[in-house]
Amino acid sequence: MRTPIKVLFLVAVFVLAAVPAMADEMVSFRAGYLTLNPKGEFAVFSGGFGTKVDMEDDLGFDDSEDFMIEAAVQLGDFRLTAGYLPLGFSGSGTLSRTIDFGGQTFNANTKVDSDVDIDLYDVGLTWYLLNFDDLPVRLQLGPELSVKYVDADLSMKSSAGNESESLTAPIPTIGLRSRVGLSDFLGLVGRVGYLQYSDNSFLDADVQLEFSPIPLVGVFAGYRYFDIEVDESDVFLDVTFDGPYGGAFIRF
Repeated sequence: MRTPIKVLFLVAVFVLAAVPAMADEMVSFRAGYLTLNPKGEFAVFSGGFGTKVDMEDDLGFDDSEDFMIEAAVQLGDFRLTAGYLPLGFSGSGTLSRTIDFGGQTFNANTKVDSDVDIDLYDVGLTWYLLNFDDLPVRLQLGPELSVKYVDADLSMKSSAGNESESLTAPIPTIGLRSRVGLSDFLGLVGRVGYLQYSDNSFLDADVQLEFSPIPLVGVFAGYRYFDIEVDESDVFLDVTFDGPYGGAFIRF
């Protein structure tokens, strides 16, 4: 993957988490562990030819299990977030059919190893148009503009040869973020972002429960869902990733 970009982004996240808070501001930093199950198809074409490969049926992809980090600054009615999520899926098996991947032919009955690695960087700005703290519950709701930078590598290899392809793209999404403070120590957070253009689309949905028995420290658990469709030049993706996650956070 693109290590220099990753390092710069992580530095930015830590700098964001270290920004001193003003009277009405809140800075938070969270780290967690995420498990995602892959479904769908992908392909790499060469000269207009290629085979759509099923992640489960053709390659038996495993779940992605990795750490995630996020930092956020609350500035009155505005919330700025920056997050990093690495996704790594791999599979190994004997093909039941011949597959053409990026100009390389992998024949039926051939053992093939395949990997899909994605680094997802996510920066978002939310404007809470509804921001009430004088109700029986604390309610925040507003539009969110997010930019997701996707850095992906797709590869297949066998004893007959190997082939790989890279894809990098910034993807803006528009959506909503909300938080309902059920009590001083319990909160429910929801977020959804979507973009569709031409034959491409990106959907990111997230729901999370926060428990903070100590004012500045807490734990969280949630469920995240991605639906990605890409049909650009030599790369085709029609995949979903979904699964649970959990972790801990600090805020001040």
